[in-house]
Amino acid sequence: MNNSEYAICENLIYPVLKEVWKRYSSKFTLWSHQSLTYDEKLSGYPEYILAKRSPLGKVVFDKPYFILVEAKQDNFEAGWAQCLAEMIAAQRLNGELPITIFGIVSNGDRWQFGKLDTELLTKDNTPYTIYELDKLFAAVNYVFQQCEVQLNNPVTV
Repeated sequence: MNNSEYAICENLIYPVLKEVWKRYSSKFTLWSHQSLTYDEKLSGYPEYILAKRSPLGKVVFDKPYFILVEAKQDNFEAGWAQCLAEMIAAQRLNGELPITIFGIVSNGDRWQFGKLDTELLTKDNTPYTIYELDKLFAAVNYVFQQCEVQLNNPVTV
């Protein structure tokens, strides 16, 4: 990984996530570059993971709700391939809970959103950019809200 990828994550992506996350910080932890491993095939290091805040403290990783992957070199197709694999890993790590896992792929400038329901990936084709921050913040906030709804209303099988 080179410095420019870290710069994109830390200077363009993280400030947007952090600003929205502040409203949800009592319920969720925002992890940066945390290993996400289900098995040999489903593992990776997404740039950011939103996970349930563990009652055991800030250093304990709990159930993930959304994954953000950087579209390195503006390759959104490869970004979605990585994001989907990590969304499936997150879904399986959550065990018996049939929750929706949300995914975001961003190059810092453009942001794409999707969700994984069981085995169906749905992507939002609406373009979001840092040049229309109100729309971008609204979209990111919507993802956080949907994660909170699932946290507050767990579906049982």
